[in-house]
Amino acid sequence: MTKPVVIVGASMGGLRAAESLRRFGYTGAITVIGDENWAPYNRPPLSKEVLAGDVVSHETVAFPQRAATADVGWVLGHRVDKADLAHNSVTTEDGEVFEYSHLIIATGLRPKRQVYPNNIHAGRHIIRTLDDAMGLREALKPGARVVVLGAGFIGCETAATARKLGCEVTIVAPGTVPMLRPLGTELAHELQRRQEAEGVRFLMKRSVADLVGESHITAVTLDDGTELPCDVFIEAIGSLPNTEWLEGNDLDISDGLLCDHNLRGVKVSGGSWNNVWGVGDVVRFPNPVFDDTPRRVEHWNIPSECAKYVGNAIATDSTAAPFRPIPSFWSDQFEVHILAFGLLALADRNKLVEGTIDGDCVFEYYRGDKLVGAAGIGLRSVVQGYRKNFES
Repeated sequence: MTKPVVIVGASMGGLRAAESLRRFGYTGAITVIGDENWAPYNRPPLSKEVLAGDVVSHETVAFPQRAATADVGWVLGHRVDKADLAHNSVTTEDGEVFEYSHLIIATGLRPKRQVYPNNIHAGRHIIRTLDDAMGLREALKPGARVVVLGAGFIGCETAATARKLGCEVTIVAPGTVPMLRPLGTELAHELQRRQEAEGVRFLMKRSVADLVGESHITAVTLDDGTELPCDVFIEAIGSLPNTEWLEGNDLDISDGLLCDHNLRGVKVSGGSWNNVWGVGDVVRFPNPVFDDTPRRVEHWNIPSECAKYVGNAIATDSTAAPFRPIPSFWSDQFEVHILAFGLLALADRNKLVEGTIDGDCVFEYYRGDKLVGAAGIGLRSVVQGYRKNFES
């Protein structure tokens, strides 16, 4: 029998890859291996509307299973801890070996964690998985004193949700304004102003030096010696790609899985593997829409776009056109809805082109004279219209 396509990673990227294989005509066996016990679910709402609900449950975020993938073999609650690409196999931590004809790597990211002198854990939270959200939701009681370390989108979204639940919320971050890199100074300042108007406190240009408490966090100590009372400490300081299980193979995993223009894993020795593919935010890939520099892109549509491309490539044995997705992301914070297309972080300047900064508005982002992105507060149809600027 032909060996199955094995997908390592059972989140959205893994599910969409299985769906894509079937959609484009692959009829062979598919095995999806994931370390969580949950069937695939949607992660972005975990820091937003799902966390704000009375109960966080799998039913609220689970992806529907389509009939076309009813015969997919799901191996959940099992972590793959090594791969042998030369012999076309992966092995789980409990020793089970899975051979493959094609390997799709969709293992995603994990949150970075700090290590402190008083490195206690009770009262500390991250938010990446459904279990993380369940544990955090139980802690977000009215009046709880919440300190969020990190002022990126996850930190600011979680802070807004905690504030709406009646918590006292402080964001601590080393930068000058929140969400600066993707949004630029003007729009970032405005979003900070809107958060502060809702009662979120910002301590920028600060870091957490230590945690206070014995059996549970009671406070955090900042780098300037300030002690902040704290019942709930949330770390939102970025992510690391889950590639350790690929070590020892001829792959470039120096910053995520390096892939070529066709999303095939790149060999350190030169060339690419013809049956090893990358999907999602674990992947570093070049995008000719912008340039030939490989980057990891942690935008919500990237897993689905990668999966569509890889499924088609395997099913039809064709990689004629390079992968060229149009990244997009969205963020909800209080009543503010942000939508963006492109790679805003590449910009060296931006300008307001529609609306007013204190209301609904749209910004364009440029690298030199080239448009590399657009973002807006509200005015969704206007922002969506920018997709055509990147399509060709």
